[in-house]
Amino acid sequence: MEKNMHKVYPLSYCLKNLFFLHSCYKILMFLASLSFAYFAKALSGSYMKSTITQLERRFDIPSYLIGVIDGSFEIGNLLVIAFVSYFGAKLHRPKIIAIGCILMSFGTFLIAMPHFIIGRYKIETSVRWSVNSTNNLSPCPASSPESTRAGDRPAILPSRGKSGISVLESSVSMWMYVFLGNVLRGIGETPVQPLGISYIDDYAQSENAALYIGCVQTISIIGPVFGYLLGSLCAKIYVDIGYVDMETVTISPGDARWVGAWWLGYLIAGTITLMSAVPFWFLPKSLPMPVDKHDTSCTPEQTRFIKDSPTMGHKFRPEEPSLLGNPVYITFLFVTILQFNSLIGMVTYKPKYIEQHYGQSASKANFLMGMINIPAVALGMFSGGVIMKKYKLGIMGAAKFAFGTSLLGYFLSLIFLAMGCENSKVAGITVSYTGVEVLSYEEQSLSSDCNSACLCSRREWDPVCGENGITYMSPCLAGCTSSTGTGRNTVFDNCSCVLLADTQQGNLTATLGQCPHRDSCDKMFPYFLALSVLSSFIISLGGTPAFMLLVRCIKPELKSLALGIYTLATRTLAGIPAPIYFGAIIDTTCLKWGIKMCGGRGACRIYNTSAYRILYLGLTLGLRTISFFLCIYGFALLKRHIKKEEKNALTNGSAELESLRKEDRSSVHCEQFIPACNPDRETHL
Repeated sequence: MEKNMHKVYPLSYCLKNLFFLHSCYKILMFLASLSFAYFAKALSGSYMKSTITQLERRFDIPSYLIGVIDGSFEIGNLLVIAFVSYFGAKLHRPKIIAIGCILMSFGTFLIAMPHFIIGRYKIETSVRWSVNSTNNLSPCPASSPESTRAGDRPAILPSRGKSGISVLESSVSMWMYVFLGNVLRGIGETPVQPLGISYIDDYAQSENAALYIGCVQTISIIGPVFGYLLGSLCAKIYVDIGYVDMETVTISPGDARWVGAWWLGYLIAGTITLMSAVPFWFLPKSLPMPVDKHDTSCTPEQTRFIKDSPTMGHKFRPEEPSLLGNPVYITFLFVTILQFNSLIGMVTYKPKYIEQHYGQSASKANFLMGMINIPAVALGMFSGGVIMKKYKLGIMGAAKFAFGTSLLGYFLSLIFLAMGCENSKVAGITVSYTGVEVLSYEEQSLSSDCNSACLCSRREWDPVCGENGITYMSPCLAGCTSSTGTGRNTVFDNCSCVLLADTQQGNLTATLGQCPHRDSCDKMFPYFLALSVLSSFIISLGGTPAFMLLVRCIKPELKSLALGIYTLATRTLAGIPAPIYFGAIIDTTCLKWGIKMCGGRGACRIYNTSAYRILYLGLTLGLRTISFFLCIYGFALLKRHIKKEEKNALTNGSAELESLRKEDRSSVHCEQFIPACNPDRETHL
């Protein structure tokens, strides 16, 4: 009989193998395309966070507005998520994803557009060219009634770049283009995850689906690494590179006024995202169902038996509470929202914290985020999954492991509060002109007898470093009367406010830029990095077990709805508000605000680093503290839930055993039909 069957079905056997290979090729092509799309969206998203300080300075906006811009991505996502989730699966999913990638690329290009329409970046400065010389700067303006009235006005006149566009056009509404571009990015990103993952789950073999999804998630972790590295590279390049003579630029990347080529990274990210859309146009709407997902492999009666299994009826008891009536799920949801608020706020402003607190440049801060922190998080998530599999953690074991790692990471994070640096010494702001430490938010404190001979503006931030290690807000406020050299090598002479310890007279000088941080702060920075990596790794260990807890604490038929509510809640209540209120709180620690070209408050130039550290870390840790109290309550609910399940299992044990026996007999009978329609099944096993 076997010989006859072999003779009857040779062509069918060959066609079956060709059919199988063609399906595998298509699903692998889709997997590669989706991985590339995940990489592109992760790269552009992390690059957005790496440009926070660049956008603040370029558009002269406070941190809370940067938070609004950052949260606009989630707003765009929420605008269309319901529509995409409902209609997306009924349409051509690969083409919908392609359209989403195109929208993401257009949004990324829109973010970069203001650079090309607002003219050249004008550095805030109080120094004017001397009337009597074209080579020397005159930091001390002459006394006159006109200058007296102008003393508190910006000393910079509106200028025009090579494009002829006035710099005055650069501020007020230009950041709205960045906001709208990020909204468009959020709209475009919406279909990528739900439609991409569902496509793989539908058409990949069951034993391969988890592996494929894991590959996609791994690629999405690599994206932020390259995003932050791209941010590091672009932050080193001056914003108007190619349009200005770099010899005339008097600031360095470590200056609070430095703006890197933020727009360049968005052009690169937009191009990569646009490229990711191309392969999806050539993929089919659907693929042949794998054999292990064919309902037709069994008779209609058997299919109905599987769908209406009495075991399933036992598992999904009508007396069980609905999703929103499940106290374990609701508690977990609140804990996650609090933890995500802490995480998103911390990650969004961490590069800025490194810049302001430890005196590092934006380029170095982004480089460290990309090369150290992100890999530590990825390794932690992977290791958590491995531990969970190796030790076969159940629902309670996963909950305890996630809580334990989060609590250990919390205690490690408390050490950050003790790793503080002193405020930079700025005359009239953090110290008096005699060197006594004092905090002042008043402009009057910037004036002193040593600079009273000059009519100095007290509004511009144009710092110089005196030989005494104190920073002065401008050469004029340092009492300087002349200068030598050009560009970054300019040295200001005869600075009467610069008091040296060993002499009270002579040619007292000051150089461009803030004075560097103390050696003690530089020595502490490596320890901060090491602790940051360790705490990030430990906290990430609990990421996978915590997610599995979410999946396992609800009824299987409600998993999709539960994940949808989870995504909606975390984005609405964490992704949108966290960057805004974190930014608003950081703004309260500003000691000196910059001035816009058209007047009004611009970006912050210097912060009270002690207050910044306490508020930023305190808010991060405070949110996590509240979540731990909810976790304790959640443990009690989970324990009660497990006991209830065990009691129900004992009560209905005999009925379930009989149902399983019937289901096993039906499955054995069903599988007898599979070899007839899948002659090569044994070769795959």
